[in-house]
Amino acid sequence: MSTNSALKVTAEHLRRDAFLYVRQSSLRQVFENTESTKRQYALRDRAVSLGWPIERIHVVDNDLGMSGSSAQERDGFQHLVAEVANGHAGIVLGLEVSRLARNNADWHRLIELASLTQTLILDEDGIYDPGQFNDRLLLGLKGAMSEAELHILKGRLQGGIKNKARRGELEVPLPIGLSSRPRLPLYRSLPIWFCDR
Repeated sequence: MSTNSALKVTAEHLRRDAFLYVRQSSLRQVFENTESTKRQYALRDRAVSLGWPIERIHVVDNDLGMSGSSAQERDGFQHLVAEVANGHAGIVLGLEVSRLARNNADWHRLIELASLTQTLILDEDGIYDPGQFNDRLLLGLKGAMSEAELHILKGRLQGGIKNKARRGELEVPLPIGLSSRPRLPLYRSLPIWFCDR
């Protein structure tokens, strides 16, 4: 972290609490990508090094296993936004912008509230003051890239599914109570009049 970034933290920021937001997109990621979760929790040490006492660093991790594409179902994110709006947060910490929001509307709402309440935002790259034009511009670009990344990932997944379907290899789970039988080779499933004699 550069000295310039650390200078953004003032006594006023330190009088308020620090909020560390931790999120993984799915339960599978929570169980398989444990290193990412550890890195997110380790940001607590960054807040301590900036001057926040450990007891005033609140970890918001009840959105683990939830997508960041919308704030609607994410109670943790909504709690975080409320704390920023009420002026209780001196700094919001997240490993990267995509952990906080992958939706520009949600992200820009948080940036706007942080600007109004003079709340800092910290990610792996540094500390940002949304009240400063350059920091706000950079945070906006990071948010746009995060939303675009989600769009690209969804496109790749959909492309893979469509490709499997074209080949006849797409398997979808059946409703409860139904079972599948082994697939017959293609030539066995064709009507008799297609076969050579």
